[in-house]
Amino acid sequence: MTVTFRLPTVPTLFDAPVIEESEGCIQCQMGSKLVLFITGRCHWKCDYCPLSENRREAEVMFANERPCSTFEEVIEEARAMRATGAGITGGDPLMDREHTLEGIRRLRGEFGPSFHMHMYTSIPFNPDYAVDFAEAGLDEIRFHLLDLDVDAYRQVTSACTKAGLATGIEIPCEPDRAEDLFAIIEKMRQMDVQFLNLNELEITVGNHGNMETRGFNLSDEITAGAAGSSELAVTLRDRVAAASIGAPDPMDGVVREPYGFHLKFCTAVYKDAGQLRSRFLRRGEATISPHEILTEDGTLIFGAIECDPDSSEGFINEIVEETGLPRRFLYYDSDLRRIELPLSTAEEISEYVDAPVAFVEVHPTHERLEMTTVYLNHPNQEAPEE
Repeated sequence: MTVTFRLPTVPTLFDAPVIEESEGCIQCQMGSKLVLFITGRCHWKCDYCPLSENRREAEVMFANERPCSTFEEVIEEARAMRATGAGITGGDPLMDREHTLEGIRRLRGEFGPSFHMHMYTSIPFNPDYAVDFAEAGLDEIRFHLLDLDVDAYRQVTSACTKAGLATGIEIPCEPDRAEDLFAIIEKMRQMDVQFLNLNELEITVGNHGNMETRGFNLSDEITAGAAGSSELAVTLRDRVAAASIGAPDPMDGVVREPYGFHLKFCTAVYKDAGQLRSRFLRRGEATISPHEILTEDGTLIFGAIECDPDSSEGFINEIVEETGLPRRFLYYDSDLRRIELPLSTAEEISEYVDAPVAFVEVHPTHERLEMTTVYLNHPNQEAPEE
């Protein structure tokens, strides 16, 4: 039996990072940053928040997709993906400041000075805290402007920059707030920040009700981006870029003074098909077993034969004897009660084996979320219920 693999259908992604981009962005694009979700607590003032219900107010941390109750588990996940840094997020990490500081210190102590850490917050916190974060080992901080209120963040952003943190603003590009966003980049001329990151506004399961109320539609059938968000972000980005080299603005032809910060635009499709896939590929490369194949999507594929524990060893020995397959290419999963083996071998023996034989595709995450199961010799076989 021949199995045809699906490949991603996504638009062209992006140019390579430029030197002006923050180190946090560069490492995210490489897929080498651990995503540390420190707490699900937040003020919940943003109607466009994409966070899923299972993470809102969550009392456990997540390291990438892995729930963690200790920082030892976080460190284990960082090692599993060969992380070069961490992006600390939530909820809002400032809602659990001491726990966040502990996490920064633990990661710095474990991985040393080259491990780059950036953090997101929407809270204009006490400026004195900036030194605490810098001394703990934080490298970069990104502020989300609540209600697009620049003035509320002037003091804390200045304190963070003075403490040695790379400091910037990161907000979604709301297509119905163009006038406010153009005003923000002018106000940011007087702010002590190094970058502005604009993210394409996403319509997700967590916010689709609010987005529908505001009249937003998807931009196309491939991405989760809201219509108009990308176009507005590109116009803003081009204005800042033109000013930096003394060129006329592409929209109105005016030559403006340089803004003094770099503006980066990140689309919804790049976050999913770029950053997430890169991270999956990186973790897959680090954790792949001999019987698995890593796909272009960043998933792992292999063959599986259902088998009870008492019969597993005898069955494995028989497969080795009949096929000449080295023993290290077979693995018995006692939880799922199946022998995992190379897909090519599973296809070859499927017609000779009475037990169900399947093609399996999983994410290379700690939980190994199963994406696809196709039975090769039992066409009417249904996957067992979870």
